[in-house]
Amino acid sequence: MLVMLKPLTKDSIGEDFNQELSVQDYKKKSTIDGVQIINLQMFLDDGGALAEIIRLDDQGNLQAIPEFKVKQSTFSQVLPGAIKAFHLHYNQEDVWFVLPGDRLLIGLFDARKNSPTYKTSMRFVMGAGRAQLLYLPRGVAHGLANPYQATANMIYFVNQCFSPDEPDELRLPWDTLGEDFWDIRKG
Repeated sequence: MLVMLKPLTKDSIGEDFNQELSVQDYKKKSTIDGVQIINLQMFLDDGGALAEIIRLDDQGNLQAIPEFKVKQSTFSQVLPGAIKAFHLHYNQEDVWFVLPGDRLLIGLFDARKNSPTYKTSMRFVMGAGRAQLLYLPRGVAHGLANPYQATANMIYFVNQCFSPDEPDELRLPWDTLGEDFWDIRKG
């Protein structure tokens, strides 16, 4: 015998709880002009996984971002609890790849005063089972945090070589968007 259940309403929830009810926001989040998240194809089989990170054309430009010419590639390891933020470049552009088996919290904001998305911020997770590239145009402040329990690894590509004598590596405080920006959101 199939019993048809009646839908509940807010009045069906005890007063101790119904004043605290909320709905998570599932709307598409704001994006920063020029920032690109490029999903990569990941091939899975019973022996593991494979993802092609970058493919270069005959001139050395990324095929996924044809105007981006790779000049240097760097590996970075981020320990649990670490926050590396915020960095900004006048000339350099970055392409980030977080290993799919790892997880990092990414934070961005648009510091370019003439940009249509000036002061817009973005906060999202990379890795976590996905293979993605993140393109960061110059002038977009960027950082990352590892609020998780395991060490995380990333590889990034830049369109100019780092020079310790003339670094195009400017810093803003890690809490520019507030101390709680890097906290895991509860609820």
